[in-house]
Amino acid sequence: MPIRAEKPSDYLATEQVVQTAFADEPFSDHSEHLLVSRLRASDAFIPALSLVYEEHDSIVGHLLLSKIEIVHAGGSCHQALALAPVSVRPSQQGKGIGTALINKSIEIAKELGYTAIVVLGHAKYYPKFGFRPASQWDIRAPFEVPDEAFMAMELVPGGLDGVHGTVRYSPAFFA
Repeated sequence: MPIRAEKPSDYLATEQVVQTAFADEPFSDHSEHLLVSRLRASDAFIPALSLVYEEHDSIVGHLLLSKIEIVHAGGSCHQALALAPVSVRPSQQGKGIGTALINKSIEIAKELGYTAIVVLGHAKYYPKFGFRPASQWDIRAPFEVPDEAFMAMELVPGGLDGVHGTVRYSPAFFA
C-alpha cells in the first residue's frame, strides 16, 4: 500500500496537497495547510499519525491525527485523537485514497494504544468508519457546531465509557 508516515522532506509537498484539496471548499477558511504546519510544531503532533499517500513518487493525499483531551467539568481528562485534516488532490478524489488513509490511521492509532478519535466533518461520510455523533457520549466541541457534524468513535470496545465533557484541542488549532 502506498501509505507511509510523513517525513520532514515531505512537508512542502504535503502542504501543497492540503492547500489544493481545500481550495474550492465553501466551508473552509483555506488555511488548513497552515494548521498542519502549526500542529507539526506542537506537543499534539504524533509523527506516526501524519500519513501520506504516494503514487508514482508523488504525494497525492495526507491525513493527520493529533492529540486532544476530553475535559470533564470536574477537571478529569481523557486522552484521545482529533482527525484533521484529511486531504486528497482534487484530481485524485473519489478513488478511495481518503478512505485508505482513514482506515490506516485507525489501525495505527489502535496499535499505539489510543482509545478514541473525534472529527468535525461530513455527517454522511464519517459514519462508515464507525464515527457517531459525539453527543451520544455527552462529548462537546469547544465551539458551536452542528451536532451531526461533530463525531467520535471508540477504537476499542468501551473506549469512551464514562468519558464526557468538552474537547480541548491543541492551541495550534486556534492560532
